[in-house]
Amino acid sequence: MALTSPEYLCFLCIVFAAYWLTSAHRTRLLALVALVNLFFLWRWSWKYALLVPLAAGIDCMIADAIHLAKPGVRRKSLLALSVEINLGLILLSRLAGGGWELSLSFYAFQALTYTIDVYRGDSKPTPTVLHHLASVCFFPGVLAGPITRISTLTSQWDKIRAPLDDTQGSHGLFLIGLGAVKKFLVADYLANNLVERVFDTPKLYSAAEVLAGVYGYTFQIYYDFSGYTDIAIGSALLLGIKLPPNFNRPYAAPNVADFWRRWHITLSNWLRDYLYFSLPGQRSKWGQYLNLVITMLLGGLWHGLNWTFLVWGGLHGVALAATRAWQTWRRRRGAPAWIGVATTLATFHFVAFAWIFFRSVTIASALDVLAQFASLTSGTANLSTGFLLILAVAIVFHYLPGAWYDIARIRFAGSPAPVQAAVLVLLTLGIQYTVSTGAAPFIYQKF
Repeated sequence: MALTSPEYLCFLCIVFAAYWLTSAHRTRLLALVALVNLFFLWRWSWKYALLVPLAAGIDCMIADAIHLAKPGVRRKSLLALSVEINLGLILLSRLAGGGWELSLSFYAFQALTYTIDVYRGDSKPTPTVLHHLASVCFFPGVLAGPITRISTLTSQWDKIRAPLDDTQGSHGLFLIGLGAVKKFLVADYLANNLVERVFDTPKLYSAAEVLAGVYGYTFQIYYDFSGYTDIAIGSALLLGIKLPPNFNRPYAAPNVADFWRRWHITLSNWLRDYLYFSLPGQRSKWGQYLNLVITMLLGGLWHGLNWTFLVWGGLHGVALAATRAWQTWRRRRGAPAWIGVATTLATFHFVAFAWIFFRSVTIASALDVLAQFASLTSGTANLSTGFLLILAVAIVFHYLPGAWYDIARIRFAGSPAPVQAAVLVLLTLGIQYTVSTGAAPFIYQKF
């Protein structure tokens, strides 16, 4: 059940009505959410609906045992068991072959925040199993995040009060609409009108067309993933639940370290908090730099057991280490304004260069893309006006001040309900008129 499908919108409407009808009774509410989560997984495959609650129940018992155990081998063994179970789910969903339409990695990462936080003493076990089942596979984010600490979710269930705040509900609708625009009218349009063809057969295109395709993919993946995130956060808001932000104009970052504070924020935080800080040698002179590279190499391999992802992760790891070394050497001394513009442009183009390896199926195909740049050919026959227009719109809207987005959201929330409904209806009709083939799967859904 893709988040852009009519089926999902009908599902969300039914869940919304049932949710607020049961909101006065906490146990019934949690039971409803847990059942809804399982139904959502079952719509993808019965395997998910079977394995996820089984793994969640085991994690619940493990966390309780960790909380009661004294420091020592027993606690470490229990945590190791949880890690093995959740990493096993990731590998199973990736390597088992047919019948696995999506990865369980986002579920696994979210589940691990629970047992690791309890182990570290950063949070306590959930009050009930229902609290845990409602939180760990909360349906808006189970496919591709945002990755939310279980303690952050469980603390919100007991604060739900009917009726839903009008402003919060309007913000949720605004985000769902915005996410649909990003996905259908920007990401899928760029993919279908040049990007896919350039990366499939780069030798058929000129250097200028390949460059446009790389720029197109750079913004396609952002609008695709941030569009999913908007729909997920908006869906949760309609149920009175706040999920953490996942993007903050990443291509406006002045360096690679700042890019990772803006791109897929919840995964970046997860890698930092649960992987990077767990690696040995943090206090040594070179250990922190090596650990950055190791963390990003593992982050690359998480996307897939492919050399292209390893290269992509390695490029970002080396860039992060170099950025930290540079910042340490400069000791954050001031710099002219033009330096910030130059470093932002350099960071953007480094990220776009790395996306070539991320998008390519093999190293050879990535090198084919790069080889076309070296040809310096300037043909533009395959650059349609529509593609260039949408790419220009994507670039402009990405770099608009964040305050403008907030103003639009607030004005939408402050408008009368009939106006909001009219906007959403017009948006739906516009998408239906523009898109004839339906939405492609979200890129990060497979990771």
